[in-house]
Amino acid sequence: MMKKVGDEEKVKHILTDPRLSAIKAMLEKDHAIDCLLLLYLNRGKWKEAKDFMRENKLTLSDGTFRARMIEIEQLGLAKSERIDPLKKYYMITEFGEKVAELLLEFFDKVAV
Repeated sequence: MMKKVGDEEKVKHILTDPRLSAIKAMLEKDHAIDCLLLLYLNRGKWKEAKDFMRENKLTLSDGTFRARMIEIEQLGLAKSERIDPLKKYYMITEFGEKVAELLLEFFDKVAV
């Protein structure tokens, strides 16, 4: 398969640009894409996320959910609101929506 001119530069950019490499590293972690898609579906509260995952016979621990949400928020893909001293509600940002929509498009294309 022939690579397009400039692909090597694009790959280098993704791997070396601090912001892009941080997003790539986050997406490589366990349940990161799950959590971003849950945010996209307005399931940014642990109970809502847990219920959605259980309804679909999937697993996600609260520790993993919280860790991914913190990382997602640090990257600007989400913002949080404190519900009480221990709980937060996470909401997707415009940037997070863009990334989630690109992931949905990616999975649409590879599902064929």
